[in-house]
Amino acid sequence: MILLDCDLTQLRALAQETGQLAFRGDQLYRGLLAGLHVEEISTLPKAWAMQLRARCDADQGVTIERDWKSDKDGSRKFLYRLYDGNLIEGVWMPHAYGNTLCVSTQVGCRMNCAFCASGLDGLVRNLSAGEILGQIVAVNRDTRAQGLSPIDRVVLMGSGEPLDNYEQVTRFLTLAADPDGLGLSRRNVTLSTCGLADGIRRLADDGYTPTLTISLHASDDASRRKIMPIARKYSIAQVLDACKYYFDKTGRRIGFEYTVIDGVNASAAHAERLARLLRGMACHVNLIGLNVVAERDLRAAHARAIRVFEQRLSALGISCTVRRSMGSDIQGACGQLRRAHIAAQTERVES
Repeated sequence: MILLDCDLTQLRALAQETGQLAFRGDQLYRGLLAGLHVEEISTLPKAWAMQLRARCDADQGVTIERDWKSDKDGSRKFLYRLYDGNLIEGVWMPHAYGNTLCVSTQVGCRMNCAFCASGLDGLVRNLSAGEILGQIVAVNRDTRAQGLSPIDRVVLMGSGEPLDNYEQVTRFLTLAADPDGLGLSRRNVTLSTCGLADGIRRLADDGYTPTLTISLHASDDASRRKIMPIARKYSIAQVLDACKYYFDKTGRRIGFEYTVIDGVNASAAHAERLARLLRGMACHVNLIGLNVVAERDLRAAHARAIRVFEQRLSALGISCTVRRSMGSDIQGACGQLRRAHIAAQTERVES
């Protein structure tokens, strides 16, 4: 059990089960969300804090192992250690409109997309809701100590496929939005999926309304299957039908991510086919430059080619922008830093 997995009602109940008054649960909840370990929460009886420590696997569940700051854009890359020793990573990105944190939802990933390092070693395990929330709490504690404002936007775009961890991710959405807790606006949470159509429909049916972003990355099924194994299960038509269903149920505009890859999906014909697919949808396309992964045989398209692609899409009536790349000098792409750190640790042990 991780204490940060619990909501306020559960912590009040835990307090009473362990011989305390319910208000101790409120004190514990506030302390945990401030990034404190139980023994650091000064309002708690020390004996009870020790009892909680012995009873639970962890309180926070997530600690910052290392961090790196970009000299280019001020973004920061975090490597986190989980209570069981596993490692995950995330990126803090400062913007004029606020601070955004990219968080992970799994240790590793089983989607194995060809442009991503997260899936190289497969899926290790799912994160709990508290471990997803714990990334925000840990970074808020760190940045607060530096006089920086807290995170107000979260993107579920780190390691893992959020809809492959549906129960814990949706519980995280509830915990993060709790007005007695972090109180994150539901509109300020973006969920990125590689296109699990059934999961998209389930989100809508269950009443969850994060900003939905689809990792599309191709305009035809044959091209998509080459770089995204999930395309063997769900066709582009099935994914788009699920997106239309989500829009009809929630009224939320859909985002599409499209990594422009030289020789794979970067031609004018690809842009025109993409425009035909998306015409009439309430959507926006984010064009992304490829972060080259050494273990993958893919080439980044030139910046000029991406701009030409953007211009073609815009001329065809599709809302699109080129995403500003952040953290490229600190291995900002998903999965790269974790693998490098594990490899370095292994090398030290073997030597």
